[in-house]
Amino acid sequence: MKKQVIFAMGAVGIWATMASVVKLQLSGLPNMEALAIGSFLGALFLLAVNMVTGQLRECLTYTVRDYAEIIGLGFLGMFWYNAAYYLGLANLTSQEACILNYLWPLMIMVFAWLILKEPMTVRKIIAMLCSFAGVVILTVGGGTASAGNVLLGRLACLMAAVSYGLFSVLNKQRDRNQWVSMMFYWLTAAVFAAVTGLLTEEWVMIRGTAWIGMLWIGIAVNAGANLLWAMGINGGENTARIANLAFLTPFLSLLVSAALLGEQITLRAVTALVFIVGGILVGSTSRK
Repeated sequence: MKKQVIFAMGAVGIWATMASVVKLQLSGLPNMEALAIGSFLGALFLLAVNMVTGQLRECLTYTVRDYAEIIGLGFLGMFWYNAAYYLGLANLTSQEACILNYLWPLMIMVFAWLILKEPMTVRKIIAMLCSFAGVVILTVGGGTASAGNVLLGRLACLMAAVSYGLFSVLNKQRDRNQWVSMMFYWLTAAVFAAVTGLLTEEWVMIRGTAWIGMLWIGIAVNAGANLLWAMGINGGENTARIANLAFLTPFLSLLVSAALLGEQITLRAVTALVFIVGGILVGSTSRK
């Protein structure tokens, strides 16, 4: 159990750096360029993992329809989600974007009810109201330290949360090998981001320490953290207890944003995060 907790905490620690590191990268790189390169590096890393573990052979069993569904899910869950989240990070402080993005577990509850026909209980409704209160606290009364388009940033983060919630439910419904699927998901994101970026942005040459950030995003955040998380979840006897460690991510992200970006951790942000994560925890312990 101790080993599985270490794996899970490793993933949580890496995920906590995502918002701050991406925001740092976006200060010098166009959004789609950063997304395309990070996604491609993640896909390459997962290709290596699948080759070493022998899982790459499963690709031969997929039909044209399977690949069409995989591309669709990759577009929704990796390209569209990250494109929206990057847009939010470019216009908001790291802490505000991260908190709003963390509504995605709540979106999973909603889409599981709509698509998978899982029951909507009173506890889940209370959870949604609690998380909605957190969004209100974060977005009403008080400005943001970001110089970007605040409204656009907030809408983008909410769109990202909806996209990832829908992706998670549809991905669960398909029930394919996740390591092979995730490789194609990131490859799909890389292709769509590259095409979009080359048509709409003026790309710049990545130099020096900027490559460290891109390697961290692509290999550590996009691929490595998912690998560590799977090792923690799949190897542990108490899956629910390990899964709850994921709720440390946004809290740790606030600390990382303060350390890397010098952002002040506000009482409003912490209060909003407590309401949002509290609501998610209430909903995740719902009884049928």
